[in-house]
Amino acid sequence: MAKKAKKKKKATQVWKLYEAKGELKRKNKSCPKCGQGTFLAEHANRLSCGKCGYTEIKKKE
Repeated sequence: MAKKAKKKKKATQVWKLYEAKGELKRKNKSCPKCGQGTFLAEHANRLSCGKCGYTEIKKKE
């Protein structure tokens, strides 16, 4: 029986989540349930947390 190939884990690109101009500033909103260390992923119509599943729906303007 053949062994399954393991998937390689993709490295997180943390530098894209911060802006450094004199001081560090977070670009994305943080999760209210998980705290300051977890960012919300930005989708087309919502913001969501990959850790706890918290979701905010974006308002249409």
